[in-house]
Amino acid sequence: MTNKMKDGIVKRGSTWSYVLRVSSPQTGSTRLKWFGGFPTAKAAKEARDRARTRIHEGVFVEPSKVTVATYLRDQWLPAMETTGKKSTTLRSYRMHLENHVAPRIGEVRLQSLTGANLNAMYASLLKDGRQKGPGGLSPATVRRVHAMMRKALADAIRWDLIVRNPADAADAPKAKGKGEGQHDTWSAAELLQFHQAVADDRLVALWTLLSSTGMRRGEAVGLRWEDVNLKSGRVAIRQSIVAVGYQVEISTPKSAKGRRSVALDRATVKLLQAWKTQQQRERLACGPGWTDSGLVFTREDGVLLHPDRVSKLFDNHVAQLGIKRIRLHDLRHTHATLGLAAGVHPKLMSERLGHATVAFTLDTYTASVPELEHDVAETIARLVAGA
Repeated sequence: MTNKMKDGIVKRGSTWSYVLRVSSPQTGSTRLKWFGGFPTAKAAKEARDRARTRIHEGVFVEPSKVTVATYLRDQWLPAMETTGKKSTTLRSYRMHLENHVAPRIGEVRLQSLTGANLNAMYASLLKDGRQKGPGGLSPATVRRVHAMMRKALADAIRWDLIVRNPADAADAPKAKGKGEGQHDTWSAAELLQFHQAVADDRLVALWTLLSSTGMRRGEAVGLRWEDVNLKSGRVAIRQSIVAVGYQVEISTPKSAKGRRSVALDRATVKLLQAWKTQQQRERLACGPGWTDSGLVFTREDGVLLHPDRVSKLFDNHVAQLGIKRIRLHDLRHTHATLGLAAGVHPKLMSERLGHATVAFTLDTYTASVPELEHDVAETIARLVAGA
């Protein structure tokens, strides 16, 4: 039986409740809403007074039992799918949610989430966050989880679900964690050994283009002949082919800096000219079965090369050589470190790689090119000696 209400406070069953007039942020209409479950009348009154203060300050949100996982799955991710986010980005969000966030803080109520909860999750991910085998995730990966949560929680504020962003009170791993700033790369001698080993490979022009330009795998696989100017020795990077699961999609560069023109050296131009002739021979041999994709690098029947297949072929070549194992993407790092070590201006290298800023290029590669710091030391020493 419900007791008589006093000042908006009433006992219903074994707990106490209070009532407030709240407005809908969508329609602006108001209605009476009950908030219950308090053990005493005093606790209900204190909660009501806090709610009234938040309403007065314009920061009131209705209490909700929605959990972090439910919010991300049912509200935030569906909303992100309508904003034009790249499929690869959406896939990484889902992976972070299901593999990292949901198992650790998924059952925490969204409105109860704190910076401490997030910090505990980050510590757990760094310690034992790998899905396959023991060990933790890299600080860079954990920072990506943090970036996702910051964005999702900022949206929750905009949607009047929470008052403040718990991610602002959390501490993601720092950008220069142990082992970061170092990349697996080849020396000039190792790169030369690789080129000599693949000199007769059908895709030698692809391997050379990747190592001589620092292009990303998807950019090289997605390169079209219409974007190649062999006379001027330049390629325009306008699209990329990315793998989403094992399906492939044509994508565009993430930023204006990613859409760029890259100069080619004479040896690479010569290989591309030879490859164009070979591809034309393959087209004639294939006849009606040829697929006219317009892409520079294709299978013998003209069908595009799957990015994962290209990585597998590269791995096989490296394994047979017996030199230091690096990933295909590390050819990009090799190009950058060799160029910077040779004295190429960081701004030119940044533009060549399609980085957003020169600062990012320097932050990424300075630790991998100790010669840069030695050059600074020697330059200052010469200035002092000549003063």
